[in-house]
Amino acid sequence: MITPDLGRAVWRKSRRSSASGSNCVEVAELADVVGVRDSKDPVGPVLRFSPYSWTSFTTGLRDAMVVSSGS
Repeated sequence: MITPDLGRAVWRKSRRSSASGSNCVEVAELADVVGVRDSKDPVGPVLRFSPYSWTSFTTGLRDAMVVSSGS
C-alpha cells in the first residue's frame, strides 16, 4: 500500500474548536485521503481515512448532535 504524501496538505481546525486550542484536531482533505492530526503535535502521527469513511463519520456526528439537542 502506498502512503499518501501529506507534506503539501493544507491543514485546518474546526470553527468549533475551543478558544484555548487545548482539545483540537486538524484535518487535511486530499483527493484520495483525509488526514487527521493533533493540532498541538503537527509533526506527530496522522490518522488516514478514505473520503467515504470520513464523510460517514462526520455525518454520523452531525446526526447524533441533532438528536441529542432535540432539533
